[in-house]
Amino acid sequence: MLTIASPPANDSVIELDETRRDRRDPFFISKSWLLWVQDALVSRVQNAPELRTAVVLTAQNAAIGATPIPLASVNAGRYRISFFARITTPDGVSSSLTISIGFTDGGVACTQSGAAITGNAVTSTQSGSLVVQSDANAPLTYAVSYASNTPGAMVYRLSVVCESLG
Repeated sequence: MLTIASPPANDSVIELDETRRDRRDPFFISKSWLLWVQDALVSRVQNAPELRTAVVLTAQNAAIGATPIPLASVNAGRYRISFFARITTPDGVSSSLTISIGFTDGGVACTQSGAAITGNAVTSTQSGSLVVQSDANAPLTYAVSYASNTPGAMVYRLSVVCESLG
């Protein structure tokens, strides 16, 4: 992560407008502080990731096919997709859960999957974050592969967050 330049702490934040002392508000931000705000803060904010959407699903007990992450539009560029899954009710015997993220890069449909969650306990979790390059107007998707020894017995929750990186 990039660091922000140190502010000009030894300089005054405000200056008196020597040319117009009769003004109602004769003070303004000093040049050194103005340059620091413009160069260090504004550029940092403009380049910060933009949260595009979050999906939160609770009480899930079945597979989820490839589902588009709900975005108003997908511009060509980089996106960070993060997810968190936790088994909230384990199957009495065994279960498995696999999270997959899909995207299209250069016209090629790509998928990246996490390892299967097989702990079968309420403490079984998985999280991941990946940066993808996406084509314009190509959906970013999530999917869940689900298996439970007793069909529908294992219950889980899933959160997916999508950020635009520019």
